[in-house]
Amino acid sequence: MPDYRVDERDIKFVLYEQLEMDKKLKEIPDYQEFDRDMYDMVLNEAIKFAVNEIAPVNRCGDLEGCKFEDGKAFVPSCYHDVYKKHAEGGWIGLVSDPEYGGQGMPEMLGVAVSEIFSGASLAFVMYPGLTTEAARLLLHYGSDEMKKLYVPRLLSGEWQGTMCLTESDAGSDVGNSKAKAIKKDGKYFIEGQKIFISSGDHDMTENHIHLVLARVEGAPPGTKGLSLFLIPKYKVNPDGSLGEFNDVNLVGIEHKMGINGSVTATLSFGENGKCEGYLIGEENKGIQYMFLMMNGARIGTGMLAMANAAATYLDAYDYAHERKQGSHWTQFKDPTAPRVPIIEHPDVRRMIMMMKSTVEGLRSLLYHVGFFADMSERHPDEKVREYYQDMLDLLTPIAKAYSSDQAFRVAELAIQTYGGYGYTKDYMVEQYLRDIKITSIYEGTNNIQAMDLLFRKMTIHGGRLFMRFITELNQFIEKYQNEEKLKDFISKLAAARDSLVKIAMQYQQDAGSGNFLHLLLTATPYQELFGHVVVGYFMADEGRIAIEKLEQIYREKGADTEDKQKELIKENEEAKFYYNKIQTVKFFLNNALPKVKALEMEIADDDKSPMNAIL
Repeated sequence: MPDYRVDERDIKFVLYEQLEMDKKLKEIPDYQEFDRDMYDMVLNEAIKFAVNEIAPVNRCGDLEGCKFEDGKAFVPSCYHDVYKKHAEGGWIGLVSDPEYGGQGMPEMLGVAVSEIFSGASLAFVMYPGLTTEAARLLLHYGSDEMKKLYVPRLLSGEWQGTMCLTESDAGSDVGNSKAKAIKKDGKYFIEGQKIFISSGDHDMTENHIHLVLARVEGAPPGTKGLSLFLIPKYKVNPDGSLGEFNDVNLVGIEHKMGINGSVTATLSFGENGKCEGYLIGEENKGIQYMFLMMNGARIGTGMLAMANAAATYLDAYDYAHERKQGSHWTQFKDPTAPRVPIIEHPDVRRMIMMMKSTVEGLRSLLYHVGFFADMSERHPDEKVREYYQDMLDLLTPIAKAYSSDQAFRVAELAIQTYGGYGYTKDYMVEQYLRDIKITSIYEGTNNIQAMDLLFRKMTIHGGRLFMRFITELNQFIEKYQNEEKLKDFISKLAAARDSLVKIAMQYQQDAGSGNFLHLLLTATPYQELFGHVVVGYFMADEGRIAIEKLEQIYREKGADTEDKQKELIKENEEAKFYYNKIQTVKFFLNNALPKVKALEMEIADDDKSPMNAIL
């Protein structure tokens, strides 16, 4: 098995050179005491922990899996010690409120740490990941008593947080939930069953705190009638100690194609009529509250996908340099020619570049979303907060869906790079592919994300979110379109932007004429188109920075001829990094971004054959 490694240089490129985290976050009072030294210290410790503790349990967790015996779930035995160390390290509360045991670090930093940990083991990080989001929801909408009793123990890792939405009959149709809340003597008693609950019950923590959607008797149908309840597995006494069992029963766990180390549970609430739930906020506003956790989980899901794609790519990269097979392409007719590493073969290089450019583009996308989250929540200027909230809302479905779709394709290419060995369990890439696949289904399937983008995010506030993104994109294009070394980048980006806008205008006409079927049939392709444009924008920006930095190194080193520059790139690691970044951006803009035009043609055709076919 290859050792897990992290692309620390590219992570820091996005954080410090593209997003300038150490400078821009100084605008936020809560972060003014933090500097790059502090951020680097956290990143370095995260890398050490991921490499030395989390990564070693990734394969054993997959092979051992979870067990269900006598009504109890057991996580892989190798997880216990690592989870304890993870909790003791304060990682669960890294970005949470210090008043309740968190460390108050920026969301951007949390996103980077999440990548580092998630790439080490997707299944393992499922346990603390949702706990962080559950604590976030309670800090926003929970009562003072809930915050005091539950949040510190969630952030310490003593207790596990879950999100309980899905039911067997409802599936993604959350509004069809049958779980009910019965009022009795001023209390709510919950009855119903929830399925596919990540980390729903297990032996790694002593209590589980479930956030459950249920319908109070007499509430209206659909999502508008759902309320949100906090339901502990064991009730909690006023002093924080555990009380009686709360009638939350583990029915069983799922057997899955991937994330085998993650317990996916079916839970039954109130089999004996004794499951007490504590209302969060007001009745019938549960879905509104839950969206905070769902949107956080959607971004987290995109991060899970990207992080594992990054790990997969780096494994394939290393393998391509080690595996010798075939002769050099310039000597393919000579049977006596020496065998060369497969990285010398043009098609392997093409696959490596596709993986590299996709991963680096997704990293930039997700780190931007983390930056938007910081600015939208904590910036002192209300107008600035509104702007970044709009950008965050618009890009959340793309960060989830586009990232998970493209990450799976990276894993597919990695297996292809390995050839037959990639299909075996001798190497990690087959596990990465199995693990990544769930991310396109989690937190609302990618088609649901596409409909959220098209029917909600692009229309709310009179289309303000979309127009703000287009305005920012236009400003970038106008600023750099006449710079000689950026012309090619910008012209391709501008053409992709035109396709994005053209289809948006067609959709507006469709909505006006009542042709909603066209929108429903093409929402997913449009989301992919949108994702290509967003990542193309961020990649072009990366290329701009890399060109500036490389030219600066040339000047400082006196590399004033092409030969001197080539030699410098071979010898100087920073020059090599920026040179390769430029090539990566070129590859994405020349090979991924042209797909936008094909998607435009696909969508514009208004093909109704799926509905006309007799299926």
